[in-house]
Amino acid sequence: MKQLLIAAAAAAALISAPAYAALPVGAPAPQFTAPAFLAGTQFQFTLADALKKGPVVLYFFPAAHTQGCNIEAHMFADAIDKFKAQGATVIGVTAGHVTELADFSRETEHCSGKFPVAADPGDVIAKTYDATFAMGANTVTNRTSYVIAPNDTVLFTYTNLAPDQHIALTLDAVTKWRAAHPH
Repeated sequence: MKQLLIAAAAAAALISAPAYAALPVGAPAPQFTAPAFLAGTQFQFTLADALKKGPVVLYFFPAAHTQGCNIEAHMFADAIDKFKAQGATVIGVTAGHVTELADFSRETEHCSGKFPVAADPGDVIAKTYDATFAMGANTVTNRTSYVIAPNDTVLFTYTNLAPDQHIALTLDAVTKWRAAHPH
């Protein structure tokens, strides 16, 4: 029983403690193209094309239709107009439950058709952004958010399995960038 309580406490500490992504501010953002869904419709998302329009909020999440990911997607959907007002594009990326992304992208309790989510089978993209962690014998997508400037550099990075601060912190980074780079 004591070992079970110690293991549970250690797991809770991992979930609640912030960690830091390896790509530092100022690092070049790895380019990628991935199959994505917006309001249930599939298309190819290309980071380079999105950066031509302004900064990109690239957030990695463990899996569609899981508690924390549902909360985070809904919070991004609720704030999407604030991101758009700053000229930013939001894209979620995951290797988890990729066959469910079409539904996840359109459901009102998740993305509400307001921003795309992309499939990353095998965590290929997440690994280039150091947005993975080991869960037993498997590697899964970590909850890591980046803000990438139109010049392909990382402006902001934040890793924490708790979803609640990702939206506010990325919006703050985008807003500060926009203030320094008016239209």
